Amino acid sequence: MRIAAVIPSWNRRDLLRTLLENLKAQTKTFDEVIVVDNGSTDGSAEVAESMGARVVRLPENLGFAAAVNRGIAPATSEWVAILNNDVTLEPEWLTRMLGAVGDSAFAAGKILSAADSKVIDGTFDLMARSGCALRCGAGKRDSPTWNRAGTISMAPMTAALFRRSLFEEIGGLDEQFGSYLEDVDFGVRCALAGRGGVYVPEAVAHHRGSATSGKWHSDTVRLLARNQVLLARKYLRGSARWPVVAGQLLWGLIACRHGRGFAYLRGKIQGFRFDLKPFGPSERLQGVNAVLEDSERHIFELQRETGWDGYWRVYFWLLRR
Repeated sequence: MRIAAVIPSWNRRDLLRTLLENLKAQTKTFDEVIVVDNGSTDGSAEVAESMGARVVRLPENLGFAAAVNRGIAPATSEWVAILNNDVTLEPEWLTRMLGAVGDSAFAAGKILSAADSKVIDGTFDLMARSGCALRCGAGKRDSPTWNRAGTISMAPMTAALFRRSLFEEIGGLDEQFGSYLEDVDFGVRCALAGRGGVYVPEAVAHHRGSATSGKWHSDTVRLLARNQVLLARKYLRGSARWPVVAGQLLWGLIACRHGRGFAYLRGKIQGFRFDLKPFGPSERLQGVNAVLEDSERHIFELQRETGWDGYWRVYFWLLRR
């Protein structure tokens, strides 16, 4: 069984060097290491080549989705691990992923904060009927909740393992999204195609998180706000409007609290003006409501079990009005 590592990277050659060194410590080695350099200007591509990686050079920053697609294209392995350049993997990560994935299409492990290994950075993703997503566990203390293995429908591409054939079956990442929420979009398409994954809490990675741009950088907020609109336009045509309005406006209030109200508004305007290629005719969307209702129910259950985030407490309160 051959496995490729695909690493989209934009600058921060120090992080890239650390990750490439880290991959050599895996108990199950990667057969291919492919770095997609997204127009870096700091010599990242040269560092990757000097460390034995195959480098795909892009002329400019085309976004995360495009970089992943360009990295998967030349891979010859049965499995592809997609890794951010600011993660490191514990030595058994790949061995444990492969041991648990079975017949599933993909696997996601537990991602801890590199700054505090007692804090969850992420596990798996869920999407609400608002077009907003939850990175499950993010910011919460590690606890038994996050040690329960199970089936999932969406894997965050911070550090996750996929069958290469999955990208041939349902298509690559939607490059219209550029960066942010492209993995959630991919997860929705997986769910609609009946292709699920597994959560493997024993496979642990550590993530610096927003090391390149910053969590509340204006560009990050703008792209998230835009892509929330794109998700809603792509999948929620004909669905109830109140969850979309409530969820996305509420997220905007949080952006304003971080001083990013203007970036939020720019993103929403861009999302409505974006010449979005539709997902398909309405009959292809028949399963979306069921997928998102189940996903939203899972969000509610996790929040109730692990403690309510302010956003989700208010969101579910508004849905009852």
